Amino acid sequence: MTDGFFALVDALPEVERSEARDYSAFSVRGRRFGYHWPRTRTAGLKQTLSEQRALVAERPDVFEEQFTAGGFGWVVVKLDEVDAGELAELVFEAWRLSAPEDLIGSADDPARGR
Repeated sequence: MTDGFFALVDALPEVERSEARDYSAFSVRGRRFGYHWPRTRTAGLKQTLSEQRALVAERPDVFEEQFTAGGFGWVVVKLDEVDAGELAELVFEAWRLSAPEDLIGSADDPARGR
C-alpha cells in the first residue's frame, strides 16, 4: 500500500515533499498534512480531533494516536492494514485540512467521486 499512498499524495494539487533521514513529510503551501515512515510502513495524517478519536477507538490495530496540535489530531495509519478507498479519504481529508480554500475545489474528493 506504500506505492498507493504516494500515488494518492502525488495526485493532490501543490503538494510539497521534504525528505529527512527516516521519513518523508508532505505539505501544501507550507502547511504540513502528512508523513511517511518507510521502515514501519506507516503514515501520519492530520485529522480532526473527533476523527482521530473515532479511528483509534474503532480500530486500534490499524490506527494509533500520534499527537495533537493546534486543534487537530494526527493519526498513524498502518498502510498494510487499511484498504485503498479508506486511505484515499484519509489522505484527502488531511490535505483538505491544510489547503487554502482557493485550492480545495481543484482537487478530486474520493468521498464524492470527483
